[in-house]
Amino acid sequence: MNDVSFSEGCVVIVERYCRTFVLMQKLFCNLNLKKMKKLKAITATAIASVVLMAACTKTNTSPAASTGTNPVVIPVQATTQASVSLGTDASTMAVLAGSDVTSTGATNITGDLGLSPGTSVGGFPPGILNGTKYINGPIASQAKLDLTSAYNDAAGRTCTDIVTLSGNIGGLTLTPGLYKSTSSLAVSSGDLTFDAKGNASAVFIIQIASTLTATSGRKVILAGGALASNIFWQVGSSATFGTTSVFKGTIMAMQSISFDTGASLDGRALARIGAVTLAGNIIVKQ
Repeated sequence: MNDVSFSEGCVVIVERYCRTFVLMQKLFCNLNLKKMKKLKAITATAIASVVLMAACTKTNTSPAASTGTNPVVIPVQATTQASVSLGTDASTMAVLAGSDVTSTGATNITGDLGLSPGTSVGGFPPGILNGTKYINGPIASQAKLDLTSAYNDAAGRTCTDIVTLSGNIGGLTLTPGLYKSTSSLAVSSGDLTFDAKGNASAVFIIQIASTLTATSGRKVILAGGALASNIFWQVGSSATFGTTSVFKGTIMAMQSISFDTGASLDGRALARIGAVTLAGNIIVKQ
């Protein structure tokens, strides 16, 4: 029996008790009974009824009520998503920015670094770039065009079984498919798992209207053959990765991407307009 039917049933029972009490009280008064203990017994019955009614009024405190709007178990999607193409030039980039790239500490990047239309790249050395630096030239400019196309592709995807997410997605396990948030997403109260269900070609696309955040120490975990190269984050604003967080996938942010000390990324950090800010991070293009 659900909470509503349970409460309604209790109310009916109490109403019957109260009507019975009133009728019996009138009967005893008309008979001019002197044994007040009977009336006291009836009164006790009425009080018990009130207590019963209070006990029957339940508040739903089941675990599901505290999980927010995200489903505890993510439904498996029937629609298969194709990969998001990054073109010839953006696909080689581990880091790509619009305004500037700055690094402090022992940042280590495996893959190319691009910047356009900005011209300021700082922190290499002491940071290490295991790739080629492209600053406001033909390759960097084309990479930005490729990024714009990829961003728009990911943002424009739709399907009938798209799954809506909101707020904190830490602790969830996502299966292949398309996900959408109309606000911000954060990996903040647990780690996030991508499970490819044994299909190494499975693609995950996450559309985010505003910001993406991973708090300190949080991780993205790959399971069931999932690959970082098949995870695409389309971020409508900026992305921030907390100290020692471990993230996976291609980050395509409209504005900026910031990494706090010790954060790492297997994938790509691609910012269309703003900066990419690094602080002793490990970025490996996937």
